[in-house]
Amino acid sequence: MTDTADDTDLAFDRVALTGTPGTGKSTVAEQVGRRLDVPVHHLNDLIREEGLHEGRDEERGSLIADFDAIDAYLDDWSGLLDSHLAHHFDADAAVVLRCHPDELEERLRERDEPEPTIAENAESEALDIVLSEAVRAYGEGSVYEIDTTDRPVAAVVDDVVAVLRGEREPSAGTVDFTGAL
Repeated sequence: MTDTADDTDLAFDRVALTGTPGTGKSTVAEQVGRRLDVPVHHLNDLIREEGLHEGRDEERGSLIADFDAIDAYLDDWSGLLDSHLAHHFDADAAVVLRCHPDELEERLRERDEPEPTIAENAESEALDIVLSEAVRAYGEGSVYEIDTTDRPVAAVVDDVVAVLRGEREPSAGTVDFTGAL
């Protein structure tokens, strides 16, 4: 079953879909974009493909995002902005995907991430780093936290669609993985 929507069906024009790497952002963003026919901007791809970076972090093996260049490139975007950095950019709301650190470690190992990266991301998830940054940027009333742990992608997509349609209340602080530390 495919939903169709136009701008009048959606509560938000611009949504930051964010979370620690491995929580399912890109997979969910693609399916939400197709289901609602909204643009999806994969920020990490844009950083790489459009040169929106300031060089390489050799220790982490990643590009250093140039936030000013990204902001200028995005200009008057709409739809979903997908990245662990998405919450650093102007949007109407932030959806923060969460995943238990143990499952997150498994997902990142399946992607052949280096062990230091896996450990850093699992700790970041347990400490609510991305969530707290999103709340600081948007306020609790504009942050929607969704746990992806042991859940089918379709169920997570349904939750994100409910956010975009204004059918779900803000939910910052509802997921707690601090016991995983």
